[in-house]
Amino acid sequence: MGDQHEVSEKGAGALTIPSLRWEEPPEGPVLVLLDQTRLPAEEVELVCTDVPALVQAIRTLAVRGAPLLGIAGAYGVALAAARGFDVEEAVEVLAQARPTAVNLAYGVRRAAAAYRAAAADGSGAQAAAAALAEARAVHAEDIEASARMAEHGLGLLGELLPGGGHRILTHCNTGALVSGGEGTALAVALAAHRAGELRRLWVDETRPLLQGARLTAYEAARAGMAYTVLSDGAAGSLFAAGEVDAVLIGADRIAADGSVANKVGSYPLAVLARYHHIPFVVVAPISTVDPDTAEGADIEVEQRPAQEVTEFSLPSVQGAGAGPGGGIPVAPLGAQAYNPAFDVTPPELVTAIVTEAGVVSPVTPERLAEVCSTSRWSKSRSGNGMMAE
Repeated sequence: MGDQHEVSEKGAGALTIPSLRWEEPPEGPVLVLLDQTRLPAEEVELVCTDVPALVQAIRTLAVRGAPLLGIAGAYGVALAAARGFDVEEAVEVLAQARPTAVNLAYGVRRAAAAYRAAAADGSGAQAAAAALAEARAVHAEDIEASARMAEHGLGLLGELLPGGGHRILTHCNTGALVSGGEGTALAVALAAHRAGELRRLWVDETRPLLQGARLTAYEAARAGMAYTVLSDGAAGSLFAAGEVDAVLIGADRIAADGSVANKVGSYPLAVLARYHHIPFVVVAPISTVDPDTAEGADIEVEQRPAQEVTEFSLPSVQGAGAGPGGGIPVAPLGAQAYNPAFDVTPPELVTAIVTEAGVVSPVTPERLAEVCSTSRWSKSRSGNGMMAE
């Protein structure tokens, strides 16, 4: 693996390190990532100087979340081009780093298409500049998309739950840590908080890697939101007690039929929500919709290492980019584990999909395609140019 070093900043309070940024020090351009495996214990930055270092960060979840993976993938292509590495090889390994999150390949394709177009008529430097410009465009578009999703989502909550005082249950992490802006589902909850309409944010811990307890709670605390962390298995009792008004989650891939792949544990929440007549809302950018995947059964679900289930690792103990095998055993030696990273929720259990282009409800293939095709923020799947309005 190439150069990947870290800079640590410890301490409490309002820490403002961004999830991802491009820098150009004298020794050459780098991609700087906030290592999410170390939160909330400490804020540590990983400085990636090549694509292997970035791929390692992606696979170990140091950088994660569908929109941010798209941004990271685009910058990864730009990094390879700027440092004179094999861009086509970089494109291949980056796009395959995690199979379920469609945004990763989307960002890679866009930066690669810009690079190839410029390389056909110009110098290597011009091609590298084109890839970087496209990566920055992906980044900027995600910031705008995040703001628009928050606006549309808040409006939807007002329609579904008039009167405010929302008690929202969320799963995994969908805030600024996964986005160039303020996130997807958590951005909607944050908008409700700022409008004085959020009564309580229920935060699923999100086993086995605790993205809810570690990351969503971290973001909610920084924003001053009223939140409570619960074990994933306790969600049913909350529904039964009438303590949940809506479920808001993100997505890593949305099939053409409206099936939603999200962090494992999302599908049981959808079933609970349907039984208890509670809105189940997915918040995701248009780039997460994959028209090439016809239905949920076609979505490739990433299988994670067994040790994530059979061992327990604290973030501060795990260390930056740590692999499996360094935690405290919680199952007998040699125990097998089933550890899918995602599950798939069928469209009939989804009340609405909130995108930057508007709300899809009811969730049907026709309505989803209509919103995607008319969005001026959508990019063609070749990664080259705007789609017609």
